[in-house]
Amino acid sequence: MRTDRRRGPARTRRAGRAAPAVLACAAVLMSLAAPAAAPDPQLVAAPKPTSTAVNYAVAVDQSASLAPEDIKAEKAAAARIALGGVSAASHITVFGFAAAESADQRAVDPVCPRTKLDAAGRESIGACVDKLRSRKKDEGTGTDFPTAIRQGVHDLSSGTDPSVPRVLFLLTDGKMDVSGSDKYGDEAHREAEGERQLKVELKNAAAKNVQIWPLGFGSAPDKAQLDRMAAGGYQKGCVDLPSAKPTARKVSGAKDVGPALERIFAAAHCMRYGPGPSKRPPAVLPITISPLATVGSIVVDKGDAEVSVTYIDPLGNKVPTTGKFNDSVFELAGGGSTVEALKIIDPVPGVWKVDVKAPEGHRSLPVAVSVLWQGELRGSITMDPPSPQAGQKATVTMRLLTREGYEIKDPADYAGLKVSSALTGDGFAPLPLRLADDGKGADPSASDGSFTGSVTVPESANGALKVRGTLTASGLSADTRSEGGQVSPGTLPVTAALSPVRGEGHPGDTVTANLSVTNTTDAPHTLRLSLADVRAGLLTLSPTEIVVEPGASATHEVKIRIGQESAFEGPLHRHDPTGVGATLAVHDATDDDRVLERAPLSVQVTREGTFLERYRWALAGGAAVLVVGVLLTLAWLRQRRIRRDPYGLMLHLIAEDGTVLGVHKAGHGQKQWYAFDIAEAHSNPRIERRPYGQYAVQRSLEGGAVIRRNSGTRSRTRLTTTDQVELTDRLSLALGPEPTRDSPRPPEADPEGSGAPGDATTGPHDDYL
Repeated sequence: MRTDRRRGPARTRRAGRAAPAVLACAAVLMSLAAPAAAPDPQLVAAPKPTSTAVNYAVAVDQSASLAPEDIKAEKAAAARIALGGVSAASHITVFGFAAAESADQRAVDPVCPRTKLDAAGRESIGACVDKLRSRKKDEGTGTDFPTAIRQGVHDLSSGTDPSVPRVLFLLTDGKMDVSGSDKYGDEAHREAEGERQLKVELKNAAAKNVQIWPLGFGSAPDKAQLDRMAAGGYQKGCVDLPSAKPTARKVSGAKDVGPALERIFAAAHCMRYGPGPSKRPPAVLPITISPLATVGSIVVDKGDAEVSVTYIDPLGNKVPTTGKFNDSVFELAGGGSTVEALKIIDPVPGVWKVDVKAPEGHRSLPVAVSVLWQGELRGSITMDPPSPQAGQKATVTMRLLTREGYEIKDPADYAGLKVSSALTGDGFAPLPLRLADDGKGADPSASDGSFTGSVTVPESANGALKVRGTLTASGLSADTRSEGGQVSPGTLPVTAALSPVRGEGHPGDTVTANLSVTNTTDAPHTLRLSLADVRAGLLTLSPTEIVVEPGASATHEVKIRIGQESAFEGPLHRHDPTGVGATLAVHDATDDDRVLERAPLSVQVTREGTFLERYRWALAGGAAVLVVGVLLTLAWLRQRRIRRDPYGLMLHLIAEDGTVLGVHKAGHGQKQWYAFDIAEAHSNPRIERRPYGQYAVQRSLEGGAVIRRNSGTRSRTRLTTTDQVELTDRLSLALGPEPTRDSPRPPEADPEGSGAPGDATTGPHDDYL
């Protein structure tokens, strides 16, 4: 907003720039608080999902005319936030404001009366938001913060439960401007009087427990003024964490309205916000729901009402948009508008898929997805040793678990967590403990969900001990755990020590640990073993009792059996283990059930692969070996066939006197045998190819050739380059090179050796005749 205090066109232009985002933000905040109708309590299993009701008001700066495209974008962002709420008990009022600059003008324009945001109330929000508009010049275009805050405090504190959080969202484009308002006195003193009244209204807001969350728009909003208003209201948030303390935020443009308001709304309502991707349809958009979530809303900004959305849970199921499915309850809102949200009670944790499709002509705008959720955090606490002596150091560990008893692996799930702990007991004042998950000091590993610290029991301690720990995080219900003990008088009659209980396996497998026990008395002691802080069916302990004989010192094997896969909520994976945490306790039942040992255990559970999954590499290797073997065999057979192929053998027909009567070049033949016969053996002898000839030849693997006689016993004779094989009483066969031009010219050889029966593949020799 410009600093020009004149009542002319400059102020009108100033107002015109910011109003689009302001109007949209109002709608965003309205719709975010709008939850689904309260579910039938019979449908929702205990524990009940965490859901924080909030009474809030939205004050929207209307100090200018709005561009149509800005109104559309801002209202879409408003709807995106509006649909993300999770409590049906929330209430909302919405009003616009500017400044009254004449007697017939008013500073506040009531838009929506106090409305309960159940299913019916949600349906009325869209029409309510549409009433927001920019002021015209003759309606008063200043910015009267004192009046706006006074109206918001009145709406939030009149007839409402003071135990329910009261939140005022102040959406404005800049600085306070009451220079045209006669109600603030003469023109020379209006600015000072406006500042005085603003201080009064902020003090009144703090006194009536109204938080103020300003959101600044425009190119240069007065951030200092916005910060002052945030700090002037009630400062205690829904939890005692810095993230829940009211702060001012600036929105740089229309595209940032939705995400910025989702974050500020989540902070004000103790919710968690998770942004997702944005793509043009058709597309599948992943969004992750934490294992800590008990209730949440997947918000889809479609941009175009024609976009259709299908929701797929981490198990691969296409979930309904209303009613109950498996252990979750669903309700969709805004399905026919540009923004919709699916509220889920007891959602399946993991990566959800939002499948968006659109008809031709409706695919130009990106679709964005986000999630807002509240959850429940559980913890377990151990003190080691459980009954320390006075002056002895004890180690305290508080481990984070989901409500199903699974370990938390992703530090982002408990970002902003506050852990407080103290040791109390007889004979000393409470001692605060620092528990950390930083891998330093007593903490063995950083960012593993286990917060550890140490404390020395005061020398004055003389009785009962108790260590207490509390987990607090925005968006997560607080959890307090404690463990009692007794100051040990000295040497204990029975002592026990457990080895680290950590392991991994598949459903049905067993993890073992060693329990060392010593009995220094002359009577037997019965030890009782039990598991705590774990959901039934996930882990089973054996044995549950051990009898330690008098004076005995022994080590016993303790077995922890992993439950069947059906006992786990959600799918198990082969390579992404599910951490199951518990506390293994050892009590001396003979000595008033005194705690001897309490140790955390952690079991990483993976799904056992199918036969193909477990042996796929062996099968793939075997298949590869088989393929290689087949290829080698084929190559060997091919090579063998090539080596036996008679093609190119030069068959020399030899007379009794050694004269070469003719040369015949063998062809490929059939099955590596080249069959031939002697034509006109007594007159004009020559070799002719004949498929069923009396003779056949092929190459020998040892060199040379093999001659086969096809008559009678089909005898075979090996022929080398230095030998001859007798074919008839007057003719022999030899192997030799193809004749050269300088050698005595025998009959011409058939270069292809492919003559058919009767072909003149060799010519007569004159001397022979």
